[in-house]
Amino acid sequence: MSLKSVRVAAVYAGGLLGPLGGGVVAPMLPLVAGSLRTTTGAVATALTAYFIPFAALQLVSGTLGERWGRRRSVRIAYLLYALASLGCALAPSLLPFLAARAAQGAANAFTSPLLLAGLAGMVPKERLGRAVGRYSSCQAAGQSFAPLVGGLAAAVEWRIGFAVVAVTAVLLSLAPPPGDPRPGAASPPWRPLAGRRVVLLSLSAMLTYAGSAGLAFLVAIYAADRLRLPSEAVGLVLVGFGVAGLVLGSVWGAVSERFGARRCAVLATVLTAMLVALVGWTGASGWLAACWTLAGAAGSLLIVALQTLTVRAVPGNTGGALSVVAAFRFGGGALAPLAWLPLYAVAPALAFTGAAVTTLLAVPLLTALPRPSTATPTTQAHSTTCPS
Repeated sequence: MSLKSVRVAAVYAGGLLGPLGGGVVAPMLPLVAGSLRTTTGAVATALTAYFIPFAALQLVSGTLGERWGRRRSVRIAYLLYALASLGCALAPSLLPFLAARAAQGAANAFTSPLLLAGLAGMVPKERLGRAVGRYSSCQAAGQSFAPLVGGLAAAVEWRIGFAVVAVTAVLLSLAPPPGDPRPGAASPPWRPLAGRRVVLLSLSAMLTYAGSAGLAFLVAIYAADRLRLPSEAVGLVLVGFGVAGLVLGSVWGAVSERFGARRCAVLATVLTAMLVALVGWTGASGWLAACWTLAGAAGSLLIVALQTLTVRAVPGNTGGALSVVAAFRFGGGALAPLAWLPLYAVAPALAFTGAAVTTLLAVPLLTALPRPSTATPTTQAHSTTCPS
């Protein structure tokens, strides 16, 4: 196997690590609370502690990482992620645990966009959509398997879960994506990140995430509150969304190449909105699981198409564009509870309908996207070359 193949495989594995490390704590919360002598509610803030720096730093992490060099930035970020994960495993009390979780999120902000940017520089232009689809599948796998890994670790000792994450990060640091520092005139520009293309993609990502992918909490409430499902059944309902993305990511990559990423993004937005609206009218667990899984399938196509469009948005600063769009995407997830819980209290169907309408607001933004530049990320010669 060539060095290039190893690096491509490491990029896909890195796409899995971020969601895995972020979500592995969820099933551990009661055990962590007992070990740290605090409440489950207090430990639950570890999720917020992770995602706030993760989302906020992505406004600048991609561009900074491009300037410092993808290879160096990702390697350092992985090592910091490993140290932070060990900090979680060794934390004697709540505050050190939360600080370590925040450090995990900050480090992950420098891996996610630069990994995808590096992938864009390592694959041929005509196979970019499929590569982005595979990367999206790996992210979905991390999201789907995080509760399983966390649950298995908790059955033995919850600290083992973080130790495994730390070891994985160290191993991945041995094969970072290529990309040398870009100082002076070669430095990636900031100005295009405020251009029309990135702004429209960022708003589209925020609206669609707030109205679809960010609704897992609301689906869980609906399943338990309205359908009276036990917790294990709720988990099975929720996992379908991520599994659909895992299975179909590569397929959607090929589809976006065949029919065009923008056209696929518009179609996926409409389908996702329709399925989200239907969730609020389901009266049986089977129908709920089917609608949410199909929403995950359509949402996976949407994510792949948006990421493909973003990779091509700013050829001179691919990592910067990816990180800015991701920051708005996760910002939409943070806004979702504030937007939909008050409507849910009035009527569940109203909340899901509101989320569907919000998702549809991305359609005119996507159709207004200007045509991408004919340049590609691979034209950044010294920053993307990869010896074989």
